[in-house]
Amino acid sequence: MTAIASRQRAGLKEWLGLAVLLLPTVLLFLTMTVLFLATPQIAADLRPSSGQLLWINDIYGFMMAGLLVAMGTLGDRIGRRRILLFGAAAFGAASAVAAFAPGVEALIVARAVMGIGAAAVMPSTLALISSMFHDAKQRGTAIGLWAASVSVGVAVGPLVGGLLLENFWWGAALLVGVPVMAVVLVAAPALVPEYRAPQAGRLDLPSVVLSLVTLLPIVYGIKDISAHGLAADGILAVVAGVLLSVVFVRRQLRLADPLLDMRLFGNPTFSGALGVFLLSAVALGGVYLLFTQYLQLVEGLSPLESGLWILPAAVLLVIVSMLSPVIARRIRPAYVIAAGSVLSIAGYVVLTQVGSAGGLPLLITGFYILYPGVAPVMTLATNLVIGSAPPEKAGAASAVNSTASDLGVSLGIALLGSLGTAVYRADMADAVPAAVPAGAEESARDTLPGALAVAETLPAGLGDSLLIPARAAFTDGLNLAAAGAAGLVTVAAILAVVVLRRDPPAAASDAPEPAPEPREEPKTPVAT
Repeated sequence: MTAIASRQRAGLKEWLGLAVLLLPTVLLFLTMTVLFLATPQIAADLRPSSGQLLWINDIYGFMMAGLLVAMGTLGDRIGRRRILLFGAAAFGAASAVAAFAPGVEALIVARAVMGIGAAAVMPSTLALISSMFHDAKQRGTAIGLWAASVSVGVAVGPLVGGLLLENFWWGAALLVGVPVMAVVLVAAPALVPEYRAPQAGRLDLPSVVLSLVTLLPIVYGIKDISAHGLAADGILAVVAGVLLSVVFVRRQLRLADPLLDMRLFGNPTFSGALGVFLLSAVALGGVYLLFTQYLQLVEGLSPLESGLWILPAAVLLVIVSMLSPVIARRIRPAYVIAAGSVLSIAGYVVLTQVGSAGGLPLLITGFYILYPGVAPVMTLATNLVIGSAPPEKAGAASAVNSTASDLGVSLGIALLGSLGTAVYRADMADAVPAAVPAGAEESARDTLPGALAVAETLPAGLGDSLLIPARAAFTDGLNLAAAGAAGLVTVAAILAVVVLRRDPPAAASDAPEPAPEPREEPKTPVAT
């Protein structure tokens, strides 16, 4: 091995630094799944409205998605490790505040700050890996481990959340972020080298603001329309968000140093893989929330019991995530992604029958089918997004990919979660027993947690008369949301085959080019 090659290969320090970078990656995805399990306890303790409950779940993802690209650009300018440390400190501090939040408003604000911290951490970890590992094989292994850590976070989230919620209050599930980010703050300066792009562009602050405010009006409008129908407020909010998105895109096209280079989307592989990822994430995000709530609110399982039911499916997700790149060395990635999507569609279809043909067994069967089917999209679409971008744009591509993931999950909560809520309210409009007090009637019609709280104050017979239609209404909402998810993933599968089928298997695309013919160097005369 030459001296140059040995300098390029990473040593023990770089691998230890990678371990430090993987810790927050696992944590960020663990946090998203843990809160799903904690939602019923939060609802019982803080008594949020249905709209506030959705904001508690999705404000984290929206803030993260809205600021990922900005934070990635800022890291190029002032240092990726510096942004990583800022994000770790913000996330850890906000986690502690959220865990002890005295009210709904404080919890929503703390969750928003957690999203800002996550936006700083996520692109920094992947970008720092690319600057730490110069050897192609080592860099490929490191990025593969980074992608697997996402699956690990999703896998252990339900179990960790279940164990904590079984033995402590709901805030304990949020405190996990404090010690993890403390380790990052201590170890990263010693093990992770700083990196600044030599010719980073100027950060355009109006674009940063636009990237954030474009999203929130659209989500607010969707929530308002699902709750109140086609009212003026909801329609105006959606229109405002769409207009702001047009302004954002036009500004990026005019800037010499855009926050987001829109030319990336001209690559069919980049935009196609991103679309597949987004559609799949929307489907999973909304159904996952309703699934975890069904386990606890309809079946009456404890958080730990719910986590144990989820764990086998999460383990399957990790296994399929590791196998998908191996399979894609022989089969075109588009077909592997489409096959996984078909598996997910079958699982969603099974969920549409929960309640009519069976309860928990059918629910678990559907989830165990659909969840591993998401893995090829998570791994292969990410590889296609990043691999299709020019090397100098790899950091921006990774930030866009992370944005699609987090935005998709959050939009799924907003869209499919709101759809489930709308079905519940429609079914419960005339289903509340007449003997329920007038003050409690509205709460029972609003959400299933509200109906459960009201039932605890009623005589046993009357409480059962309320809960039977309430649980049936929630199940109807899950059925319809699963049908919507199946439709979205069907579009994703078709998009993968149509747009991505030209991308060859990884083994073919990674085949080394023929070595050039050896060239004899001219000899320099030696003076005698």
